[in-house]
Amino acid sequence: MSTDAKALATKIEKIGGLLGKAKKEVAKRVIGQDDVVEQSLITLLSGGHGLLVGVPGLAKTRLVEALGTVMGLDNNRVQFTPDLMPADILGSEVLETAKDGKRSFRFAEGPIFTQLLMADEINRASPRTQSALLQGMQEREVSIAGKTRALPAPFHVLATQNPIEQEGTYPLPEAQLDRFLLQIDVDYPDRDTERAILEATTGVMDAEAKTIFTAKTLIEAQDVVRRMPVGASVVDAILDLVRSARPDDAGSPDAVRQHVSWGPGPRAAQALMLATRARALVQGRLAPTLDDVQALAHAVLIHRMAISFAARAQGVELSDIIAELAQNAVRAKDAA
Repeated sequence: MSTDAKALATKIEKIGGLLGKAKKEVAKRVIGQDDVVEQSLITLLSGGHGLLVGVPGLAKTRLVEALGTVMGLDNNRVQFTPDLMPADILGSEVLETAKDGKRSFRFAEGPIFTQLLMADEINRASPRTQSALLQGMQEREVSIAGKTRALPAPFHVLATQNPIEQEGTYPLPEAQLDRFLLQIDVDYPDRDTERAILEATTGVMDAEAKTIFTAKTLIEAQDVVRRMPVGASVVDAILDLVRSARPDDAGSPDAVRQHVSWGPGPRAAQALMLATRARALVQGRLAPTLDDVQALAHAVLIHRMAISFAARAQGVELSDIIAELAQNAVRAKDAA
């Protein structure tokens, strides 16, 4: 093993130890959602943004607050409502009068100028307001009043969303959905977990999470993720999976051609590559495997694809299509 490889392995081991502690601290505040916590950490380690989807009351907001504390990030929360305006997120120029009577404009920063922005119930705001996040999520800067202003580093958005069938919501446009690295589905807890939640959260004392990371440590961890080696079989499986999900690709199966109206772009493959590395890091491994590809396929692809109206009427589930595509991509590389 070369000196660089040994140094990288040492860093992976060190960060893996911190991540183990971080998961335990988050679990104090969010009980029984291990997969959700892991995928949220994967999102941050990959330098991306996460979309937490679930009905109200499943601790999505509590999770984001806990992550902000544990990861040592400055954080702001925006409650999205139908009357929220872009300036309420980005900020605006304010006219001030000095003691000598002179007037000048001062820029008042909006809540987006933070390291971890919690966009609560993002699909309750109008499309105009939702789109105010687009530039910041992609470029880590925003243009306001003719000036480009850099956002803090690191910068992450963790948005919560109620299912679009809920009354009074606006589905996110495809361009914005593609900016989210993962869609993290938050499901109902099982009976034993719900009992543990009742016992832990309805007493006098509520568990507090401790800070494990700092912004600097997180940036270092993100650098390690990008330096992790990825085997050729994993890269090929990612490419096979993403390309097979496009209805106009020559290698797409019949189920995709018949039922999928639009598929994932290259950003999906980039997201899956980073996420598999981050999952390996969270689990204390030196490199991602085909199991990582299969485990993260749903979270990476579910919000980057859409099935046709006819397929929906027939009861076709997009999640079933993705599961089959992932299984086929992984099986082909295992056989090779």
